[in-house]
Amino acid sequence: MKSPGHLAGTMGGRPAAAATAAAAATAAVPAVPAVPTDCADGGAADADCDYDARQWDVREGCEVRQILDRVADKWSLLVIALLDRRVLRFTELRREIDGISQRMLTVTLRQLERDGLVSRTVHPVVPPRVDYALTPLGATLHDTIQALVTWTEEHQSEIAVARAAYDERVARERGDAPHTPH
Repeated sequence: MKSPGHLAGTMGGRPAAAATAAAAATAAVPAVPAVPTDCADGGAADADCDYDARQWDVREGCEVRQILDRVADKWSLLVIALLDRRVLRFTELRREIDGISQRMLTVTLRQLERDGLVSRTVHPVVPPRVDYALTPLGATLHDTIQALVTWTEEHQSEIAVARAAYDERVARERGDAPHTPH
């Protein structure tokens, strides 16, 4: 199996901390629309506000939230990254994505195909051959993911420092560790 760092080569040829990127990407969202969606406030957006944090409403009926949940999960991100500018078979994808089960890859590919992000081509040969590729829409999402990975690479050391400071503060508050001067 390939390590998460192997995916770096699929993302614009730039070195990437793929493990960190995948973790950050799971919590991230693609480009923010300038106008809040119908999910946020029934379409009654404040004319003076360009951004409404409620646009990703947690109600089940919010289509924007459903799409974000789908495209921002770790398996979808990895599939999209691997299919950047290349076509892969199911077995190749499974071999490249460390830790994914056959069932989860099948579900992920079906969801991405349903959303119009991945195309599936069945070749009439024996044994059957099925290829997966990004659609033009999927390629635009890859560009957004690449921006997130770049941001993660540029700020990973700052995040590591913040995490260490947080962990130390929480440990002190619990009385688990003595205070260490900085």
